[in-house]
Amino acid sequence: MRILGIESSSLVASVAIVEDGVTMAEYSANFKKTHSQTLLPMIDSMVSLLGIELSTIDAIAISGGPGSFTGLRIGSATAKGLGLALNKPLIHVPTLDGTAYNLFGASGLICPIMDARRNQVYTGIYRFEKDFEVVMEQDAMDMGELIEKLNEMGERVIFLSDGVPVHEKLIAERMTVPYDLAPAHVNRQRAAAVAALGAVYFAEGKIQDAADHGPDYLRKSQAEREREEKEAKLAEKGGE
Repeated sequence: MRILGIESSSLVASVAIVEDGVTMAEYSANFKKTHSQTLLPMIDSMVSLLGIELSTIDAIAISGGPGSFTGLRIGSATAKGLGLALNKPLIHVPTLDGTAYNLFGASGLICPIMDARRNQVYTGIYRFEKDFEVVMEQDAMDMGELIEKLNEMGERVIFLSDGVPVHEKLIAERMTVPYDLAPAHVNRQRAAAVAALGAVYFAEGKIQDAADHGPDYLRKSQAEREREEKEAKLAEKGGE
């Protein structure tokens, strides 16, 4: 089973090919460059290095959100285009699930946090000492509320992802249970983890036609929210 993984939900652009439990290649970069400029060249470089044809993959695992609206749209369009062109199925891997999948063997709770601004984070809670367990499905919530929930659960926590630098001070001030911050090699989204978890989902029959795929944003974009707020204010003035 050969799976192409694609991750573009944040600043990280990452692609990987995982085959039968082995990462054949992974190409990741974390810098401010549009994913539309990076994903396809990265995939081309990877398959060229391996000396294989892209048509030999069995499926495409795509980090399906939440995250950057632009990044998710680019990743989705890339996966859908390749899936349609190669006639391959897609595997929708929730972004936070894929991020937590980095930490196999971790003792305690795994809590990836992606910065969603306004003190909000995209998060989920997981265990992965042996089997991968979703304790709380990914959602958008206030960081303070998340910390309260974790304290109430009373277990050691490992935080990771791009929300850690943003909320590290708050974590230090309010966490009452033991916690750690994941180290550099596993603290961001990785396409190899997306592909590896995608292989598990593929075996469980969790696939979809490329044409049916769409990102899971979890909430409306900032532009949509601001437009709705503006329309609500105008409607309120009109009713006065």
